Amino acid sequence: MIPAVYLLAVVVFGFAATLLRLPPLVGFLTAGFVLGSSPLPNLEFVEVLGDLGVAVLLFTIGLKLDLRVLRRKEVVGTAVIVMTVLSVLSGAVVAALLALGLNLGATTPGGIAAVGFALSFSSTVVVVKLLEDRDDAGSLYGRIGIGVLVLQDIAAVAYMTIVSGRLPSPWAATLVLLWPASRLFGKVLDRIDHREMRALFGMSMALLPGYLLFDLVGVDGDLGALVMGALLASHPAAKELSSALFTIKELLLVGFFLAIGLDGVPGTAAFAFAGALLLLLPVRSVIYTLVVRRLGMRRRTSVLTGLALTAYSEFALIVVGTAADHGLLGAQWPAAVSLALALSFVVSAMVNHKPASLVQWMSERLPRRAISTLHPDEQPLRLDGVCTVVFGMGRAGRSTYTRLYADGESGVLGIDNDATKVEELTRQGFNVLEADATDQQFWERLEAVHVSTVVLAMSEPGANVHVLDWLDRSHFDGRVLAIARYDDEAATMRAAGVDVVINLYEGAGEALARAAESLDPGPSAASGAAGH
Repeated sequence: MIPAVYLLAVVVFGFAATLLRLPPLVGFLTAGFVLGSSPLPNLEFVEVLGDLGVAVLLFTIGLKLDLRVLRRKEVVGTAVIVMTVLSVLSGAVVAALLALGLNLGATTPGGIAAVGFALSFSSTVVVVKLLEDRDDAGSLYGRIGIGVLVLQDIAAVAYMTIVSGRLPSPWAATLVLLWPASRLFGKVLDRIDHREMRALFGMSMALLPGYLLFDLVGVDGDLGALVMGALLASHPAAKELSSALFTIKELLLVGFFLAIGLDGVPGTAAFAFAGALLLLLPVRSVIYTLVVRRLGMRRRTSVLTGLALTAYSEFALIVVGTAADHGLLGAQWPAAVSLALALSFVVSAMVNHKPASLVQWMSERLPRRAISTLHPDEQPLRLDGVCTVVFGMGRAGRSTYTRLYADGESGVLGIDNDATKVEELTRQGFNVLEADATDQQFWERLEAVHVSTVVLAMSEPGANVHVLDWLDRSHFDGRVLAIARYDDEAATMRAAGVDVVINLYEGAGEALARAAESLDPGPSAASGAAGH
């Protein structure tokens, strides 16, 4: 009966948040606090489900992770500078609150430093969900954000290892064997069908060689799930595997948000502490924005990054909890940080729900800089000499590109947001540009476009329609050819005036029918037909 009440609370508060035009996670957090302050007993498995959700989330991040991104200066520089500045600033705020009489139990100088360090992180869960909802994981600000989050998570794991005094087992060195083992896992994935077994395979990879194996040798299990995903990121089915886990991950993460509030509503001191930390949220956003801008990004990219990374991290709970377990902080500190974390999730969700006007307002207030000083990925794009652009260099896009060149057409350019794919195609001699055509930034960078034909061959649902919308805003008057996977998508494209729309499944059926008609019937088939 109690699980049914929990489920009802989650559905009711999640739906209420949706009616108020807020993300459902706001409702899940509210449900947690309501259930936690009620006389109902806590269900221990809710926290377990939340832990599983975070592990699967990190695994899916790994599946989309390009490790080369972590070496870029805009990622490393942002992570190091922001963590340093926010650690000092947050520690100073905590010390000031204690000097003003805030009482959350025993506190040591090491504990203050731990809280400051914990509050320098940004929420992986909130940022990744935000990027997925916007389909912006492949955008420049999305790549910067995920790279910064990964480096912050690694720093948090290193801190917890040092403070706990629990050194990794000597067997941890054997984890390097996962790299060659991942090739074997990839071969297994090749032989798994595209239904429920693919999702089960992803779960097992995240939790067994990922979380469990790392945890057994004294390394944080969440980091293991991330690493396991990264090892499989180059597999052709990585994107499909991530999609197969999407619904499972979303359901498990409900447990994570619910568990935050199940300890009940903290006391007055915790509310005062959380309120002060909420006042830091705009400062956090501004610091991220200014640092990213200083590292050569455009104003819009800088603002989007700053807004996305505003919320405090779920790792803050773990870091503060570890400090409390080792006597650096009193027992009330984790509950206070938990409240601040929950409220920051709510604020971040509301700010990032429809941020267009806020992004424009903040961008206009940032100082301009010379175009020559911008990061190479932010420099204007000139497509001089390009006659045909193929958006999406998957199988359909590559086939179209190859056929166009075989027919003698010059000036063909392929565009794809997968850096690994672009690098491989470039080695093969394709003229390919790495860019996310669904991101506004791409269209803002375009200059001197003299294109007569556009081919929309992206595989992500809705992506081709999205690019078609941008083409319309850019007053493109050339020919547009597109592929579609669904009837409603094809109908939308035809209504928008696309010259040629090919439904992949219908096209395959027609091709098979033509092939069947062209076959020369064998003797037995011919005689059988004559007998009838």
